[in-house]
Amino acid sequence: MTAIPTGQDNSVPLGAYNFHVAFSGGAFGEGDLGEANDATALIGGFSEISGLEASMEPRVIRSGGDNYRVHNRIGTVSFGTVMLKRGLVVSRHLWGWWSLFTGANHPATDAGPANGSWRPTNRYDVTIMLLQDRRAVVGWKLERALPVKFRIGDLNASAGELAIEELHLAHEGLHLLTDQSPPLRAQLDQGLPASTGMA
Repeated sequence: MTAIPTGQDNSVPLGAYNFHVAFSGGAFGEGDLGEANDATALIGGFSEISGLEASMEPRVIRSGGDNYRVHNRIGTVSFGTVMLKRGLVVSRHLWGWWSLFTGANHPATDAGPANGSWRPTNRYDVTIMLLQDRRAVVGWKLERALPVKFRIGDLNASAGELAIEELHLAHEGLHLLTDQSPPLRAQLDQGLPASTGMA
């Protein structure tokens, strides 16, 4: 583990307001997302994340004649749907990713791809990192994320608030990353590039 500087304690809770989202492992064809450079179009400037959770449903076994006790055994694990929220921007790459899986209109051509036009490489691993001094100290990886819901926040002319867009992700695994995990190790060694999106 990285040495703790004098005056700091690794038991001090981390702030929930300084984080970075990175998409990795996916690959897209030219024009898939309606961006000039589809290979790097998905970026992570988000203001709010929720749904980082996993739960196991135990199998309950009852013994005959023992009415006051049950035996719990390991059951299947399920994962929460993760919601990414940010201010609405001109770039439509999140909508382009969503449209690949749902058949919605393409952000560049306005043509709707047929359902099932996505490829296995269009699914991403998503890494969410908590930061201290622009360096990742702990994080979580969503394995093979799949967009399952797109939402635009309520529009209200009298509120004077930013327009919000949300992308909800289903995934196949939630994994903890420490400062010894390769994705976070790289961030510890290099720091975050100035061009990355960061909330």
